[in-house]
Amino acid sequence: MILPYRGTSPTIHPSAFVAPGADVIGRVKLAKDSSVWFGCVLRGDVHRIEIGEATNIQDGSILHVDSGSPCLIADHVHVGHHVNLHGCIVERGAMIGIGAIVLSGARIGAGAIVGAGSVVLEGTKIPPRMLAVGAPARVVRRVTARDLAYIKRWVATYVRLARAYRTR
Repeated sequence: MILPYRGTSPTIHPSAFVAPGADVIGRVKLAKDSSVWFGCVLRGDVHRIEIGEATNIQDGSILHVDSGSPCLIADHVHVGHHVNLHGCIVERGAMIGIGAIVLSGARIGAGAIVGAGSVVLEGTKIPPRMLAVGAPARVVRRVTARDLAYIKRWVATYVRLARAYRTR
């Protein structure tokens, strides 16, 4: 469901896909070839949410904001199932693993990976091309070329899936 909030409606690129049962509310912007999958909630009420080009927000994920912290997800980001992104910034080409939580004021660097089930605490900065895991998340190693290829492959897969769903 796509809903306005206090007179502000979501801005959704014509090529973006919002699955049935996903809720996109208020100041939310979805860029070209982005996708928001089944059961997601993107609630841009007290601040804005921006989803970049070819970024996927997978099933059951929740994106919200703080009054001083928008939720800004850059281009070509792969967000796994049941992720909670709250008032944070995720830079280009990063991956957020299944069930991870990224809290307000955190910043995930370009090409970085937050492992499945990890919790990135408020204000934490994960440097570009680093893998962070655990609760609280800690950097454990550099992201490899193989890791980056994995992210790129899944981003492209979700662009294709979204196109297929849009044409049904």
